[in-house]
Amino acid sequence: MAPTTLTMPAAHASSPPIALLPAISLAHHTVLALDLGTTTGWALRSRDGGITSGTMTFKPTRFEGGGMRFLRFRGWLAEVAALSGGVARIVFEEVRAHAGTDAAHIYGGFLGTLTAWCEERDIPYEGVPVGTIKRYATGKGNADKAKMVAAIEARGFAPADDNEADAIALLLWATEPSGGRA
Repeated sequence: MAPTTLTMPAAHASSPPIALLPAISLAHHTVLALDLGTTTGWALRSRDGGITSGTMTFKPTRFEGGGMRFLRFRGWLAEVAALSGGVARIVFEEVRAHAGTDAAHIYGGFLGTLTAWCEERDIPYEGVPVGTIKRYATGKGNADKAKMVAAIEARGFAPADDNEADAIALLLWATEPSGGRA
């Protein structure tokens, strides 16, 4: 992701100092939230403000190599971007501790695929710690899966599982004015 660079005027310049640019409003931009994993939870806020969510499974079949899950994930990202008219921002659940080595490797593969895909398209992306999302949704940074699902259901959503609930919570955190980022 290429950062925006503002050049400061020379000390002898006669013009007034450059004012900082206002924060970019995402009110009319598509935002995608992801709970990365073999079963990836996703939530998408479209340009009109509508929210769509679900899960997508990237488990390799018996006759596929392990890398196929990442190729399918990459293709799915392109499909979501095309069908939504383009994605302006992606937020994802940033996991720091994993249940085992395989889970850590799989997460790392999805994260590497996602960040490379975003970099190629100049799409800003941001990882949000698990505790931040749980605290936003439930008030407790260590809430269990059932509490996360219940918190999202209380907001009027019907997530199929905890992966979808986490993605919805992350999307709300990233887009609601009372959330973490507007």
